[in-house]
Amino acid sequence: MENFVITIARTYGSGGRTVGKMLAKDLGISYYNREILKLASDDSGINEALFAKVDEKLKNTLLFKTASSVYNGEIIPPDKGGFTSDRNLFNYQAKIIKELSNKESFVVIGRAADFVLKDFKNVIRVFVHAPMETCIKNVIEVENRPEKGIEAYIKKIDKERAEYYKYYTGRDWYDAKNYDLCLNSAELSFEKCVDIIKAYIDIKMS
Repeated sequence: MENFVITIARTYGSGGRTVGKMLAKDLGISYYNREILKLASDDSGINEALFAKVDEKLKNTLLFKTASSVYNGEIIPPDKGGFTSDRNLFNYQAKIIKELSNKESFVVIGRAADFVLKDFKNVIRVFVHAPMETCIKNVIEVENRPEKGIEAYIKKIDKERAEYYKYYTGRDWYDAKNYDLCLNSAELSFEKCVDIIKAYIDIKMS
């Protein structure tokens, strides 16, 4: 079978990461989330902490400068201005994702990977979401956070992810047209989400 990639965008607390990990384990393929930051740092020589600072979020100043900076594959070299700019940090992560897609099958979480790999034919683009009450419950259980302020925190994270996605893709993060599958993890359970994605892969790749 040819290499394939499952990209998973997810609302905060919906369990998208858990679904991704379970899926990768079931399929016997790699799982990439923050590992992308380390790989991009190793490739570029840029400190990993700089990648972490802008991981799936924008600096506020960027929002006032321009509506978007749609990814086009360009990499700014070390001897040029902007080498450690937010845009170049995104571009290096995208470079790693594209290089991995030529080497292996894997699951990747977030980072606008569905758009980065838009020209790669064997991509399954998934969006995992859940009602707010489910996300609140999951965050409290998984992160052991107090319930007070959780809803506002979840909305803040999702807003950052949506702005990040819009900035680098020009697209609406919530738009179902961006994805092959949109799965409500509260209605389906994590296990059923995995089963549906696996069934879709079998159909698409057959």
